[in-house]
Amino acid sequence: MTSALAPVFDHLLSMTDDRGTFEHARLTEPRPEDGYCTDDMARVLVVAARQPDSGGEVNRLTRVAVQFLNDAQSFAGKCRNRMDRYGRWTDEPAAEDAWGRCLWGLGTAAAQSDISLVRRLAVIQFERAAVIRSPWPRAMAYAALGAAELLLVDPGHRAARALIADYAAGIASSNGDAAWPWPEPRLTYANAVLPEAMIAAGVALDDGTLRQRGMDLLAWLVDHETADGHFSPTPAGGRGPGDARPGFDQQPIEIAAIADACARASAADASQLWPDSVRAAAAWFDGANDAGLPMWHPQTGGGFDGLHADAVNQNQGAESTLAVVSTLQHAQRLSTVPQ
Repeated sequence: MTSALAPVFDHLLSMTDDRGTFEHARLTEPRPEDGYCTDDMARVLVVAARQPDSGGEVNRLTRVAVQFLNDAQSFAGKCRNRMDRYGRWTDEPAAEDAWGRCLWGLGTAAAQSDISLVRRLAVIQFERAAVIRSPWPRAMAYAALGAAELLLVDPGHRAARALIADYAAGIASSNGDAAWPWPEPRLTYANAVLPEAMIAAGVALDDGTLRQRGMDLLAWLVDHETADGHFSPTPAGGRGPGDARPGFDQQPIEIAAIADACARASAADASQLWPDSVRAAAAWFDGANDAGLPMWHPQTGGGFDGLHADAVNQNQGAESTLAVVSTLQHAQRLSTVPQ
C-alpha cells in the first residue's frame, strides 16, 4: 500500500441513510435491525469534516452526523448512544464514551469542516455538552481531543479551555514502572486515545511535561503493539503484561486509534517514528499484519470487522470502515509532508 492512497467513501455512503449510518453489516449489506449509534456518528463527523475538498456526498455525511449528534444530546449535555431503525432512542443520556466521542466529533467539525453552518452548529452543540465531566478516562480523553481541535481555531474558547484543563488535572500520576508504564493494568480498547489526549492537552495548555508524557507513553504503546515489523494490536479480550502475542481477534479500531495518535504526535514532534507508524497502520489494512490478510476492500473502502489467526471477518460494519477511512486520511496527508 502506498501512503498516498486516498480513502474511499463508497461503502460508508451505502451504509448511511437520511437518519444516520447503520452500525452493523452482513457482509456488505447494512443491517437496519441493529440501528445506529452515537459512537459511530461521531466518527463519521470526524472523517467527513476533515476530508479536504469533500464533494456533495461527503458533505451529506457531515450534515447527517451533526443532526444525529444534536438529537443524541440532552438539554443538560449528556448523550444517548443507541437509536433503533425507526429513530427511537433506546437508552438514557449519560457521560460515557459516546458523550466524549460526540465532543470529539463536534470539536473537529468546528475546526475543520468546509461548511460554515456545520461549524456554527458544532460550536453550539459542543458548548452544550462541554459543561459535563465524566469519571471515565476514555470519555474525558475523547472530549479533550474535541476541545483541543476547537482551541486550534479559537484559542480563547472558554468552555473548551475549561474542559481540557479539567481533563489535564484529572490525569493519574505516572506509575513509575518502566516495564509497564501504562496507566491501567491491561490494555483494553482504543488505547492510543489516552496518550493522544495527553499530547493534545499538553500542546493546548503549553504544558511541555504533559505533552512529553503523552509522547513517551505513545512511543511505548507503538513498541508494545509491534511484532515482526508490523502492528500486532491488542485483541478484543485485552492484553496484559505477560500475555503472549499475537492475540486474536484484532479490531480495526485499535489501528485507527494508533494512527490518530501518531498523526497528532507528528504535528508536535519531528521524530520519524510518528509518520512511519501512520504508514505502518495503513499497511496493516493492506495485509502487513499477523495473518497476512487484507482488512479492507480497496474498491469500496469497506473495512472488515475483525482479524482472526487465519481468516477475516468479512462483515463490513461502520466502525471498521471508519477505521480504514480515518487511517488512510492520515497516511495521505503525511505523504505530502516533506520528510
